[in-house]
Amino acid sequence: QVQLVESGGGSVQPGGSLRLSCAVSGSTFSNYGMGWFRQAPGKERDFVAAINFNGGLTSYSPSVKGRFTISRDNAKNTMYLQMTSLNPEDTAVYLCAANGERWGLSARDSDYGAWGQGTQVTVSS
Repeated sequence: QVQLVESGGGSVQPGGSLRLSCAVSGSTFSNYGMGWFRQAPGKERDFVAAINFNGGLTSYSPSVKGRFTISRDNAKNTMYLQMTSLNPEDTAVYLCAANGERWGLSARDSDYGAWGQGTQVTVSS
């Protein structure tokens, strides 16, 4: 059973940067497409970015494209989300998820079968 653990969240001022990590265990990491989602208080869970099994394909929400970069290191069983030019609208709990489709770049949370517990990102001055 695949397990996911996020880390790297925190508080940052507008314009700042953070890098989130998602460590995966319990299954072969390279079998999965992976994704990042976020959920702000009182709002639905939104797609942020996705990456296929070997990192060769990525997809981003328009709201983060050009500011966030998703990547993975299959040797370390870890996925990353580098976030730059953060603004208060990026404040949310960020969750990583595993998609059983290796080539998957889905933006639908229903396509992901395993989830981490989330890490809080707060952007404020």
